[in-house]
This record gives sequence, structure tokens and C-alpha cells, in this order.
Amino acid sequence: MPFFKNLSAYDDRSARLAGIALMVLSIFMFSFGDAMGKFLVGTYSVGQLLFLRACAALLLLSPLIWRQRRQFLHLERPRLQLFRVVLSTLEVAAFFLATVYLPLADVITYYLAGPIFVTAMSAIFLSEKVGWRRWTAILIGFCGVVIALRPSAQTVSLPALIALGGSLSFATLMLITRSLRKTPDIVMASSQFVGTFLLGAVLSAFHWVPPTSGSLVIFALAGCISVTALFCVNRSLKLAPASVVVPYQYSMIVWAVIFGFVVFGDVPSIATIVGAAIIIGAGSYIYLRERDLGRPSNEVNPPA
Repeated sequence: MPFFKNLSAYDDRSARLAGIALMVLSIFMFSFGDAMGKFLVGTYSVGQLLFLRACAALLLLSPLIWRQRRQFLHLERPRLQLFRVVLSTLEVAAFFLATVYLPLADVITYYLAGPIFVTAMSAIFLSEKVGWRRWTAILIGFCGVVIALRPSAQTVSLPALIALGGSLSFATLMLITRSLRKTPDIVMASSQFVGTFLLGAVLSAFHWVPPTSGSLVIFALAGCISVTALFCVNRSLKLAPASVVVPYQYSMIVWAVIFGFVVFGDVPSIATIVGAAIIIGAGSYIYLRERDLGRPSNEVNPPA
């Protein structure tokens, strides 16, 4: 009996370690894909990136879509599903548009504030009870956003506002996803890529640069990496409790700084570092508090 007891504990520990490893790997892949996207929009339009990236992703997903096609026939709350696709498309477009002008670490910092925005919006629009501790953390998190924005006497830059708008869209997207929990994963994932495919097709028609063979490979890799990262996240959450693996998603800022420096020569400002630290601290506290209260977790997945 002690042997089986130890074996059971070992299996549970192994599953948790595997879940953590998959979460860390997924965040690395998301960040790598974002860095490739930023590299590509230096030459090609955001619309072209969205279109070709989505083509690769949908091709990779097509066998699963065909195998589970019946799950697309009867969806809960179709209007809300459509609104979710619109929001997910806009936030991805805003993310990559912001990276044209801003360092990757800056854009990621604004997106890390997503869970803080979700908690605030849950209290304001859904009348969910939020105690003074979480409201304090929300206000502290907003202070981190303001520090990262670096407002001056003149103005806040338009790219920073675009990134912040994308972050707010991302937060609304997470809020809607909470109420669509019965929707199959394949529908959630593929519908987001369909949205970016359609928007990219429209936008790229106005500004199309013939891609080189090397660029086509990078476009395809960006789409395939994004899909693989999504599967890693989903598998991670099945292997280990969300309370164990979700905090590792904040490692996104570390990879953003590394890729930003190595690939683009970007050195994060003190304001970005301080703002990111405050946002991560506030977001972590909110997450832990909501976990203790039994509320659904807010995941910090980057744009799909």
C-alpha cells in the first residue's frame, strides 16, 4: 500500500511538472512568434501578416476542424461568439500594429494588465463583488500602466494608446470567454484565426508586398508556432491546476525583453521595467485572491 501511495504522489508531481514545463514552453513559443511578427511588419503590412499567418494556422488546424466539424453546427449564443471573434481580431491587429512603433517589451507590458482590467470590468459591468483588497490591487495595477505609458506634458504616443486599446479589447475578450465555457476548444481557436484571416485579406488587398521565399517560411512558422503554443497551454491546464501553471505566464515579459534586445536592439526603459513589475505584482495578487474565492482564473495568453 505505501508503494502505491508513493507512486500516486509521484504521478501527480510528474503531471504538475509536465504542466509547468508545457506552460513555460508555450509562453516561449508565443513570445518567439510575436518577435517574428514584429520582424515581419518591418517590411510587410500588418494586414499581410494577419492574412498569411492565419493561412498557415488554419491549414495546420484543418484536420481537427474537419474531424470535429459537427461541433461548429450548434454553438451557444452565436451573437456573442461573433462579438468575441471581432474583439480577438481587433486585439491581434492592435498588438502587431503597436509593435511597428514600440519595443516588444512595452507592448507586452500593456497586455499583462489584461487580468487587472478584467477584474475591474467584472465589478463595473457584471456587478461581481470585488472587495477592497482587490480594488486596491486594481488601482496599483493602473498606476503601473500609467508609469509604463510615460505620460508627458505634451501627449501620450498614439502607438501606446493603440497597444492599451488592444489590451482593453483583450480583457473584454477574456471576460466574454468566461461566459462561453461550453464552447469546444477547436471552435474557440479556429474562429480567432478565421477572424484575422478575413481582416488580413481585406487590409492586405490595399497594400500587398510580394513576399520572398524566406519571408513565406517565417509567416508559416509564426502561424504554426501560435497554434502549437495554444495546444501546449490547453494541455498544461489539463495536467496541472491553474493555480500552479498560470503564474508562469508572466514570464512573457522576460522573453519579450530578451527577444527585443537580441533581435531588435531594444533596451527597455526604467519606466517600462517598473511599470511591468507593478502590473505583475498587482495581477498576481488579484489572481491569488480570486483563486482563494473560487472564481475562474484570468489567463494571460498572448494574441493567437
